[in-house]
Amino acid sequence: MSPEQIASYTSTFITILADYSLTLISALIILFVGLYAIRLINRLIRKIMVKRNLDPTLTKFLADILLWALRILLFITVISKLGIPTTSFVAILGAMGLAVGLSLQGSLSNFAGGMLIIVFKPFKVGDTIEAQGVIATVEEIQIFVTKMVTGNNQTVFVPNGTLSNGTIINYSMLGERRADLTFSISYDSDIKKAKDVLLDVLNKNPKVLQTPAPEVFVKNLSASSVDFAVRPWAKNANYGAVFTETLEDCKAALDEAGIAVQPYTIQK
Repeated sequence: MSPEQIASYTSTFITILADYSLTLISALIILFVGLYAIRLINRLIRKIMVKRNLDPTLTKFLADILLWALRILLFITVISKLGIPTTSFVAILGAMGLAVGLSLQGSLSNFAGGMLIIVFKPFKVGDTIEAQGVIATVEEIQIFVTKMVTGNNQTVFVPNGTLSNGTIINYSMLGERRADLTFSISYDSDIKKAKDVLLDVLNKNPKVLQTPAPEVFVKNLSASSVDFAVRPWAKNANYGAVFTETLEDCKAALDEAGIAVQPYTIQK
């Protein structure tokens, strides 16, 4: 290259640099100020959601969505400031979003179900629920699945889409549960005496609540027996103990009173 060409290229480069230096500097300023502002906004939003006692999972999820949405907006603003056309870029983002949405329909359904569970709270972590044929304690509510642990220590993952669209029985929400048991005695036995014996067993158990009061009444007159409904109430933490202790103590008390116990069924 001749000295004249080098001088021409240098002059052109300096001219272009001078023309775009202010644009480049302003774009960099927008970038750094924008990143700093996004961090401040994200922290502020998190604090507001925590003060409003929103679910921690929902708080983190919404904060992350806001963070990435603001970052994308900042990126578009910076490249627009540099003079790069953003129309094609936005169109590409839209097409990518559509493609991802079509390929992840099942995941999006589970995501929507997770949002519904987190917002409307049909159950929370620690609750014992029955759903999709499973009775278990909720250990973690994730965005796509809910993690539960059964009574025999098996971990079950239920998709949130299926869970939110099905029937959920929450055994823990009201804090108290009633055990529904049935004891059957022969027709030759004294009905009043049997009722008093069963009621006395419930009243002597300190784990059985007196409010609501436990109930014992004749439920059915079957072909071969008189069926008594025995219904003690208990706190959720004591429900299992009350259920098993009532079975054992009522059988022992009826035997001691000389009342014959017929085959019976247990209704949960």
